[in-house]
Amino acid sequence: MQSTHAMGNAKMTREFVAIVLAWLCAAAVMKAEDPYHFFDWKITYGTLSPLGVPTEVILINGEFPGPNINCTSNNNIWVNVFNEIDEPFLLTWSGVQLRKNSWQDGTAGTMCPIQPGTNYTYRLQVKDQIGTFTYFPTLNLQKAAGGVGVIKVHSRELIPVPFDNPADEYVIVTGDWYNKGHKALKKILDSGQSIARPDGIHINGKSAKVNDKANDALFTMEAGKTYRYRVCNFGMRTSINFRFQGHAMKLVEMEGSHTIQNDYDSMDLHVGQCVSVLVKANQDPNDYYFVVSSRFLKEELSSVAIIRYKDGKGSPSTNLPSPPPEDTEGIAWSINQFRSFRWNLTASAARPNPQGSYHYGKINITRTIKLVNTKHESNGKLRFTINGVSHTNTDTPVKLAEYFGVADNVFKYDLMPDEPPSDTNKFIEAPNVLNATFRNFVEIIFENHEKTIQTWHLSGHSFFAVAIEPGTWSPEKRKNYNLLDTVSRYNIQVYPNSWAAIMTTLDNAGMWNLRSDMWERYYLGQQLYISLLSPERSLRDEYDIPDNAIICGIVKGLPKPPVYNPV
Repeated sequence: MQSTHAMGNAKMTREFVAIVLAWLCAAAVMKAEDPYHFFDWKITYGTLSPLGVPTEVILINGEFPGPNINCTSNNNIWVNVFNEIDEPFLLTWSGVQLRKNSWQDGTAGTMCPIQPGTNYTYRLQVKDQIGTFTYFPTLNLQKAAGGVGVIKVHSRELIPVPFDNPADEYVIVTGDWYNKGHKALKKILDSGQSIARPDGIHINGKSAKVNDKANDALFTMEAGKTYRYRVCNFGMRTSINFRFQGHAMKLVEMEGSHTIQNDYDSMDLHVGQCVSVLVKANQDPNDYYFVVSSRFLKEELSSVAIIRYKDGKGSPSTNLPSPPPEDTEGIAWSINQFRSFRWNLTASAARPNPQGSYHYGKINITRTIKLVNTKHESNGKLRFTINGVSHTNTDTPVKLAEYFGVADNVFKYDLMPDEPPSDTNKFIEAPNVLNATFRNFVEIIFENHEKTIQTWHLSGHSFFAVAIEPGTWSPEKRKNYNLLDTVSRYNIQVYPNSWAAIMTTLDNAGMWNLRSDMWERYYLGQQLYISLLSPERSLRDEYDIPDNAIICGIVKGLPKPPVYNPV
């Protein structure tokens, strides 16, 4: 028989072990919790002159471009947005997949707007992602006024990156610019006209020409060191080409994917796209021009900025690097450059496994959706359509209508067919919501019969851009697909009278925006929503509506549906 003393010691030992185990479990939970970053953003108007003409600009904490978000894969980002302008406001997080969380996507179909004088806290996570992403306003033509910035997502420390750490990282926000201001541009579109040609190109909110005086350096480099430049095209409609005078660029990342590290003298960058390039300061220590010029416009627009060497003494040469060709030859040049982009199959992804471990080319296609964009006039006003449907926003976001069970009172599913209609002259204006099957692997074809370039974005997902070719698509074209190492990305361009094909797994439950990133077209109907419902209505597949969600439209005051089923 054990003594009372021994039994007491045993009890104390068990209690101590229990306490230690409880502490270790709590510590593990704390350690497992991904870090949080908190931001307070004040949205205001200000007057700036990106092209030398005073213009009303949307500022974030007094800045244009807005502040960069610097974070690491899997970090949680909370952004408290205070709307101090005179109209409703929303921000989208382009390229951030928002896993299980389309509630935060910041489009008119997923969220009620942040009204003037109020605030809303976005809660998002950059789950299993690395790379360069963007944020910008989605309502009306606000994107034309600013409110834009870059999200830099770094790999976690234990996951190797396929290049040495650069001496520094620089962000370049560039694109076309209109001097009229976003409210005037909206009035032009509402009156039935086009916003037409932009007035110029800005680089980080400024523009300059060769030999302009009082040109401050955009960035400074030190001889012998290598720098990472993240470059994003925030324009309204204009593709651009950028180049560094006297310096080659090594492409290392594109829209969230590590790439094969090819060298380029110049790169095309279409609306909504981002890339990371490495530039080595291996020239004489002088000033050099960073050059941005328009692509596929009748009259070229351009701007320059100075890249300065530390302790450099020489002015930049006026002999700028030549732009690529234009017209038909230029399109062929650009398509060939697209085909040179390759996924780095051996580089680690956000998780500790190679990007190439996902064999997308071996998955059976369950659905093919062929989309044709068309320009129309309706009662003297301009509209843009996809397969005969021109999307219109509703007072009740389609995501909320679906969640509260009143979708039939707001929109109809599947007004748009998977194939373009034979008569492209007929169209309807209505909310365009496509019902899709959760976790299906789909092929989407973008066919552009117009004379202007298009760019497309799918929120909530990345996709494999397997082909771009002139002409029209047919099933036989699949033999030309890159089914091995095309880049996984979130934006794709479609050249005039050409087509592009993408493949993706629709594995992110929610309501997701498939849109033209040409903002005039987006505003006038060239967009749709893809509804992906979890059959189990489970928290495993989708988060429940946030407790701070703004409720509006016909669902305001309705009882909240039952919570999603636990995992």
